[in-house]
Amino acid sequence: MVVLNSNHSSPDHLLKKPKMPDLTPDHISPTFPLLNLFSVHCRFCIVIFVLLLQALLLLLSYYRPSSFYPPRHGFPSSISRSSIITTSTAPASVTTTTSTSIIEKATRCQFGKIFVYDLPPMFNIETYRNCDKLNPWQSRCEALSNGGYGRQAAELSGVVPRNLVHAWYWTNQFASEIIFHHRILHHKCRTEEPDSAAAFYIPFYAGFAVEKYLWSETSAKERDKHCEMVLDWIQQQQPYFNRSNGLDHFITMGRITWDFRRTRDNDWGSHCIYTPAMMNITRLLIERNPWDYFDIGVPYPTGFHPSTDSDVSAWQEFVRSRDRKTLFCFAGATRRFIRNDFRGLLLSHCRNESDSCRVVDCTGNRCSDGTSKILQTFLDSDFCLQPRGDSFTRKSLFDCMLAGSIPVFFWRRTAYFQYQLFLPVEPESYSVFIHRDEVKNGTSLRRVLESYSKEEVRRMREKIVEFIPRIVYAKPIGGLENIKDAFEIAIDGVLKRIKEHKDKGYELNMPRDGYSRLKQ
Repeated sequence: MVVLNSNHSSPDHLLKKPKMPDLTPDHISPTFPLLNLFSVHCRFCIVIFVLLLQALLLLLSYYRPSSFYPPRHGFPSSISRSSIITTSTAPASVTTTTSTSIIEKATRCQFGKIFVYDLPPMFNIETYRNCDKLNPWQSRCEALSNGGYGRQAAELSGVVPRNLVHAWYWTNQFASEIIFHHRILHHKCRTEEPDSAAAFYIPFYAGFAVEKYLWSETSAKERDKHCEMVLDWIQQQQPYFNRSNGLDHFITMGRITWDFRRTRDNDWGSHCIYTPAMMNITRLLIERNPWDYFDIGVPYPTGFHPSTDSDVSAWQEFVRSRDRKTLFCFAGATRRFIRNDFRGLLLSHCRNESDSCRVVDCTGNRCSDGTSKILQTFLDSDFCLQPRGDSFTRKSLFDCMLAGSIPVFFWRRTAYFQYQLFLPVEPESYSVFIHRDEVKNGTSLRRVLESYSKEEVRRMREKIVEFIPRIVYAKPIGGLENIKDAFEIAIDGVLKRIKEHKDKGYELNMPRDGYSRLKQ
């Protein structure tokens, strides 16, 4: 039995889904001596009446009022430095109008159910309470608020369609671990019975927990403390982890994988991923290590969080029909501490082609949350240049594609080896690749991009528009009506992977280098 902490993770009530009833009555062959007194016709009517009565009783026993999960407290939403204000959400209604909908609901969790651990308040709650101390330059309280979506982006009212302003927020690029926690508490396949769970979610905010120690003189012990504590807690108190050695567990880590892969004490970041208990846990990250099986790359959060399917289709039509005046654009800043900085080369190249390229210079945090310049530029451009950022990936890629602009890559690891669940399989169907060495050797970006015909550009943009739902995180806690967003796709991918582990009878092989490998 799992020992649950009394300080629960959420105040929201979740509606338990009733099991699908057996609507086929058993074969009944009772004997009724008195029936000999009636005609054959009346005897047939009585049999039909009995069968209908039993079917009615079965239906009534199924459609009884559903019970609710017990209230859960302590999941913070609106954030300030001194207090945590919890909110309640009305439970989602269950529609049981047709047998078809019943069958659909019974098959929605075909890969199993998810149990969400209730962590002690020393972990996430303390992160919320100290949100203004996590980063030395700016408070993270806004980033942690509103379920991770941040404040609404009213400043975009003149850039996006009026009927879609409500769907835009200033979402922090590292907020995925908050968004996933908020959404998974209300997931249709969540269970509060660990014995019935196929997968176990660890709602630890690993990214925000380590951020406090990244920008100051801290010891390796301080940077590793919270990750080690939460893994120790799960191992010591929760038998389900030890049963599978973590193979059926997963976590969202809101930063890039390299922030958790420190190999020496004096290096950057924590060694959380190299902790023995973390080796077999599936990890959802905004940038993965392409050679680690347990890393799964998920999209950086953008500012668009649709509330309905119609929000999605309206945005798709908006970017599809956009009149774009600029051939290509680049939004970014140079890194003066990097020798031969490639982004600096792109900025110079773009400025030299000012009649066909538009620049948004982000030097000095001018492109931080709260500006509409980047979105406006992407909406007006056919192509957007996407070099590597401080690491191989950057949030700008998803802002670019969301605006219907075609990304131009210079490193394959920026996207092709990262987001297989979310982007088209054929790279050339939605993007352009130009090796960075060709640019350094004088290849003209303008000439390369002008070589694409209008029809080719249209087809590539259409592919991007088709995939927009897969790279955004929807606002409703229960998801959209008929469209799967990035969260749903990620969860489906994890559950399917864990089910395959169990179905195929995989065993763990732990080589001396410390990396886990799966063998059949």
